[in-house]
Amino acid sequence: MPSVWWKDNAVQLIDQRLLPTRLETATLHTVADVAASIRDMYVRGAPAIGATAAYGMALAARLSTAPDREDLLDDLKEAKHVLDAARPTAVNLAWATGRILATLRAAPTADPEKLRSLALAEAEALAKADVEINRRMGANGAALIPEGANLLHHCNTGSLATVDYGTALGVIYACHEQGKGIHVWVDETRPRLQGARLTAWELMRAEVPMHLIPIHHDWITSSSSGRSL
Repeated sequence: MPSVWWKDNAVQLIDQRLLPTRLETATLHTVADVAASIRDMYVRGAPAIGATAAYGMALAARLSTAPDREDLLDDLKEAKHVLDAARPTAVNLAWATGRILATLRAAPTADPEKLRSLALAEAEALAKADVEINRRMGANGAALIPEGANLLHHCNTGSLATVDYGTALGVIYACHEQGKGIHVWVDETRPRLQGARLTAWELMRAEVPMHLIPIHHDWITSSSSGRSL
């Protein structure tokens, strides 16, 4: 399932803070809402953050009342500043906001309404490309995994970390879809428990055979996860 999308002139995403006990969607109506969702970990994972920020730029364009092109671009530059500051270490964030702004700057004859449409179209293209890349990565990776493999997965790299499907977890999904009979060991991934809360939840929903490995206070080298490695 997708982690973030555009609907009814707003950004919608899964509130990952509530998983695995509750699956709820947050609807974001302002750029400040989008920035807060990134800062406060509603959304996490570099590709998912990038797509969320791109949709945030589209939202900024829609909300802008600028009467001309230059004023609209100024509003978008301010939105980029707000969004980028939400998670300065997330490389995909600044890349995505920069991509939207560059697309609009590359349309010198477009009026504000056209620029608003371009911003949303580019955000949608970015999100679509992420899913397509993930599926190709999954297919290529699955070709390297033998039948009946036991795989160890750390953190979360699935649909929740991307727009949909996932990167490393996408390889696992592709193996499962091909009937390779794999099994996944999921470590809980402290301190935020992305493995226990998110990856285990995703795999159970997809009916991929898995077991969760709790990591004890003496850390991974002496745990069952360490022995698996």
